[in-house]
Amino acid sequence: MASEMQEIQITEAKPLLLEKDAAGGPEVTGQPFQDINCQEHDVETAYGVLHVTVRGSPKANKPVILTYHDMGLNHKSCFNTLFNYEDMQEISKHFAIYHIDAPGQQEGAAQFPNGYQYPSMDQLAEMLPSIATHFSLRSIIGIGVGAGANILARFALQHPELLEGLVLINIDPCAKGWIDWATAKLSEFTSTLSDILMSHHFSQEELLNNHDLIETYRQHMAQDINQYNLSLFLHAYDSRRDLEVYRPVQGAVGTSVKTITCPVMLVVGDTSPAVDAVVECNSRLDPTNTSLLKMADCGGLPQVVQPGKLTEAFKYFLQGMGYIPYVVDRRMSAGAVPSLSMTRLARSRTASNSSVSSADGGGGGGGGASTGRQRGHARSQSEGSDSSSPAQQPSSGAADNHDSHNHQHERAAGGAAAAGSPPSGAGHTMEVSC
Repeated sequence: MASEMQEIQITEAKPLLLEKDAAGGPEVTGQPFQDINCQEHDVETAYGVLHVTVRGSPKANKPVILTYHDMGLNHKSCFNTLFNYEDMQEISKHFAIYHIDAPGQQEGAAQFPNGYQYPSMDQLAEMLPSIATHFSLRSIIGIGVGAGANILARFALQHPELLEGLVLINIDPCAKGWIDWATAKLSEFTSTLSDILMSHHFSQEELLNNHDLIETYRQHMAQDINQYNLSLFLHAYDSRRDLEVYRPVQGAVGTSVKTITCPVMLVVGDTSPAVDAVVECNSRLDPTNTSLLKMADCGGLPQVVQPGKLTEAFKYFLQGMGYIPYVVDRRMSAGAVPSLSMTRLARSRTASNSSVSSADGGGGGGGGASTGRQRGHARSQSEGSDSSSPAQQPSSGAADNHDSHNHQHERAAGGAAAAGSPPSGAGHTMEVSC
């Protein structure tokens, strides 16, 4: 008697990681935006509900990683390629991760009613302390992209006591000028929302040559995110105020300026549309706790296109803050290298080779950059100084039994040991090549 064959569908209990292409980057086919072992929450705030996706559990005496995405994306499409990357998982398993979706931007979000007043950028930043209170978070390392980076920077200015460090990708610290505003208004009549966002995220080179990546994100922006809600978020970003942060005057006594006090790593691809804006931001921040990572052969989404390089830079950033990762080299035997652990070291005695010291052409030692500064001029000066910068060598850190006592004091002093001690008025720039 012939037996009947039955087709059985098997669903993975734990989705696999993204496969890598020949160049070591993630492929964007299949399910590139999947969550792995996450819990979703909706948290009420003074300005509306925030959708929060939590990965892992908070660890004792460690900060959590909090992410904020850019326009046209949500936490999945903006960050999952990075956090699903194998080397990043070796690091992030030691931290709880809190992914924030801007109001109405998560998948399946209900459309806001007509006339809904979307929060301003400052109000979006003011929603984050409610997240910290709801989840009892006392210390945060923020990772933001584009609009999300701008929101996290405002959060750091409003509540510096909650921020341990910031990784700001493609940040623009400036308000939109009149010419930009007029251009945006014209684009609203001549371009679709998808076209506006694609030019925000990608360079012309990427739009012409990287067809798979572009098509994946074009479909995502058009199909997975409510278009009306997205237009409100875009309007809020286009209506943003200037961050009004200024570079402290080196050696000045009795004066204080508005600036971000925690360690900051600025990241941008060298062909990104945001290059000039990020260089401008670098010229405004305190050079003693700010580093600039300009990634070679990379466009507007470095966390998607080159997650391995960004993971390595993030590892050094954590090292500079005193969390030292010992990462297993998979090319060697398992016993040859210690398994990854995060050891808290004295920040003031730790250095990293993630940056090279360079004279920053954007701001010198002045008190700040004006809103109307020409970004192209700042970029050319910065790049000119980068090419002649000698590389710093890492110094070894040593355990400090008094670190917990000195932690707040060191943070207030802006001890970004990720780049060593720069000369007066100098910034830190690292260019990463293949």
